[in-house]
Amino acid sequence: MSKQTNDRKAVLAYIGSALVFGTIGVFRRYISVSSAFLSFTRGILGGLFVMAYTRITGKVSVRSIPRRQLLWLIISGAVMGVNWMLLFEAYNHTTVAIATLCYYMQPTILILLSPVLFREKLTRKKALCAAVAVIGMVLVTGVIGGTGTQGNSLYGVLLGLLAACFYAGVIIINKKLTGLDPYPKTLVQLLSAGITMVPYMLLTNSFDVFPSDPKAAIMLLIVGLVHTGITYVLYFGSMEHLRTQTVAILGYIDPVSALFFSALLLKEPLSLYNIIGAILIIGSALISEL
Repeated sequence: MSKQTNDRKAVLAYIGSALVFGTIGVFRRYISVSSAFLSFTRGILGGLFVMAYTRITGKVSVRSIPRRQLLWLIISGAVMGVNWMLLFEAYNHTTVAIATLCYYMQPTILILLSPVLFREKLTRKKALCAAVAVIGMVLVTGVIGGTGTQGNSLYGVLLGLLAACFYAGVIIINKKLTGLDPYPKTLVQLLSAGITMVPYMLLTNSFDVFPSDPKAAIMLLIVGLVHTGITYVLYFGSMEHLRTQTVAILGYIDPVSALFFSALLLKEPLSLYNIIGAILIIGSALISEL
């Protein structure tokens, strides 16, 4: 089916994957392992699931990827693993909502870097959107309104913004990797993301054991198999049948749902300034993409 035609099942699959992505911060709260070990488990379990899926369905093999592109995929996977670890750690130091909004500064980072990296003209519209997003970031951090002294830890904010920078790095590398089937591409990236955490955990002595608490163990498995394996398959499978603008719009279900779930399930409050900041960040990113 053409990419220019939105398939109803594809729309539902994409929305479902975005909603699942939006709950990962809530799950992180109940998994008592280091952020590096969580990223390691997520990458390995997710990668193994995608591997099994490609074998069962007869999708294109990793062997079809040219050697040079395979190297860049491994590098992008390593960057992805660091990105996950930073985001998971941000959840430990600030609210899920604040960490998520910091993470979604990634489109603004790309807008500011695009003239240098891709020789793309920085239009007035994109420059204005970037400025609005920065204002939203100031409101989200609690600098204005006096709400940034407790839950909105500056360290968590910085980790969230650093995670956004690494996420932007993944996208920048992926822009150079054209013409690849999404499933073997994702398989390499997920396994690389997990394996990258091994030397880091050995150096920092953060190599945890699988949690003995049944609740935490089940949630860890869900993050690896559902939030990563199953959801990535749904995500990439649905994108083949959706218009580009539809993907851009539906992609913001993820951060919006993360704010909703953190407020509903974790009882994390958002001040009026935080809400205005969230609207500015998500709204400016969405407008800049359309």
